[in-house]
Amino acid sequence: MEIPSLSDIKRAHTRITKYIVRTPIMTSQTINEMVGGEVFFKCENFQKVGAFKMRGASNIIMSYRPEDRVNGFVTHSSGNHAQAVALASKVAGAKAYIVMPENAPQVKKDAVKEYGAEITFCEPTEEARVAACAKIMNETGAIQVHPFHDPRIIAGQATCAKEFIEEYPDLDFMISPVGGGGLAAGSALALSYVSPTTKMILAEPSNVDDTYRSFKSGKLVGVDSPESIADGLLVSVGKLNFEIIKEHVSEIYRVEEQEIVDAMRLIWERMKVIIEPSSAVAVAALLKNKKQFVGKKTGLIITGGNVQLDALPF
Repeated sequence: MEIPSLSDIKRAHTRITKYIVRTPIMTSQTINEMVGGEVFFKCENFQKVGAFKMRGASNIIMSYRPEDRVNGFVTHSSGNHAQAVALASKVAGAKAYIVMPENAPQVKKDAVKEYGAEITFCEPTEEARVAACAKIMNETGAIQVHPFHDPRIIAGQATCAKEFIEEYPDLDFMISPVGGGGLAAGSALALSYVSPTTKMILAEPSNVDDTYRSFKSGKLVGVDSPESIADGLLVSVGKLNFEIIKEHVSEIYRVEEQEIVDAMRLIWERMKVIIEPSSAVAVAALLKNKKQFVGKKTGLIITGGNVQLDALPF
């Protein structure tokens, strides 16, 4: 697996343009005053399927010729990537097989089903997800669309940061949550190509801090029993993703569960925008470390807005 080039990212953007939304960038005077700088929010919660994942999934699926899609596509995901693969497969006229942990939010399970995918539920462990996915591949011949460990996923997710910098080329920092690392690696890579003076910062729940520990040690460290309200980040960072993160990320901040909840509520109340807990991880990191961003221009990626409305944490 080779690290995507700038040409790969540009080709991905061209390939997926008609399948995605060029999401808006919003600001909040209240948050600017809280931070003491200018903060810009790239709202991927307004993306198709309600999350940035549509970018990477579309890039992989649409890169296959129609005759190569006959056996469909398979993936494992707790929700947003599952929805993206389901919708992109539907648009491509292909079958989608989705492995989801039993504890995935009901709102995400329902959305995957509505897109016409066939769902297989499994135990909420990474090993169970991978095993169930492999079984379906063997039985159906479906092509795997990995949630994050794939250069085509990374290139697709990188288009978000590319759009961000095209509109705001003078950002001092960009902040993204990190789980498997597709968006994190893609964003860091895009900045290294088109805006090398913009520093990439990642945010992670303290309960699921494998990327932070890997970053500090220089060696890939997994997470055994991930538990966090940020359900989209309950996976270990991928190997290729980590290689990019090691090279191109400036810092990784950890945040606590209550800080995530407080940040989520703040965006709901002040900006009137629905964001999910995984997105709030980046907001929490911004607020927790706001001294670093005083007088600076900071771009923050709101990764998704798929929330179980009858089970809000506030």
